[in-house]
Amino acid sequence: MRIVENEENMRLTIAKLLFICLSVSLLVACATSPTGRTQLIFMPDSEVNSMGLQAFDTMKRDNPVSRNAASNQFVNCVANAITREVGGEWEVVVFEDQTLNAFALPGGKIGVHTGLLDLVDNQDQLAVVIGHEVGHVIARHSNERLSQQVGTNMGVSLVQAVAAPQSALGQTAIGLLGVGAQYGIIMPYSRLQESEADTIGLDLMAKAGFNPAESIRLWQKMDQASQGAQPVEFLSTHPSHSSRIESLRTRLPQAQQFQQQAHAAGKRPHCVK
Repeated sequence: MRIVENEENMRLTIAKLLFICLSVSLLVACATSPTGRTQLIFMPDSEVNSMGLQAFDTMKRDNPVSRNAASNQFVNCVANAITREVGGEWEVVVFEDQTLNAFALPGGKIGVHTGLLDLVDNQDQLAVVIGHEVGHVIARHSNERLSQQVGTNMGVSLVQAVAAPQSALGQTAIGLLGVGAQYGIIMPYSRLQESEADTIGLDLMAKAGFNPAESIRLWQKMDQASQGAQPVEFLSTHPSHSSRIESLRTRLPQAQQFQQQAHAAGKRPHCVK
């Protein structure tokens, strides 16, 4: 009888320990996004940043980089104004690619396609896209997506797979980082992450002194372009929902206040296309 009681006590003890371990793991994994949303993140930021750096180096090696001085100056002017609001060191590269696309990667990397530069009318519209993409990075959306793979025992493999983007696992890893169409895989952000990046990006560009009202025109132009013969990669990898423009209109008054504060502080970007 005493043996049975001891076994039962041991099971209860083990169960309690497992519960404590699980609770601690969940607490460690809990994070909060810039908008106040609770996130479950397992991957070390250092590993995700390393993946971003490696993926960006691969893209620079495999894709032609623009040497057009005017294009590079325009993109760097806009990107630098936005990233100053975030802090840290960022590398900005313009890729010779006629698709309408841009992206930002963990580790401080920003890529803009020349096709997007042909679409935007001014600095403010480009700031909408770059702010949106930087929003994904500072909200740790790549980490959030990669963390989902840790539970399937793919975490370490994904980190290593970035070095081989042509492999199936490499395509998955790069897709989870926020890019990947160049390598044959499209892994869209969730609607929640897209909405969050819209909000963060709109506020970010306004705090840098850009005009947030241009976000409406930019997304209208993107939607119009998607109806034509040329595919809009930015919309294929970043789903555009019917509520997006309306959500931006709702957020606009707050963003315009940020713009007024930026102007009062002397932040008036003058980036010439």
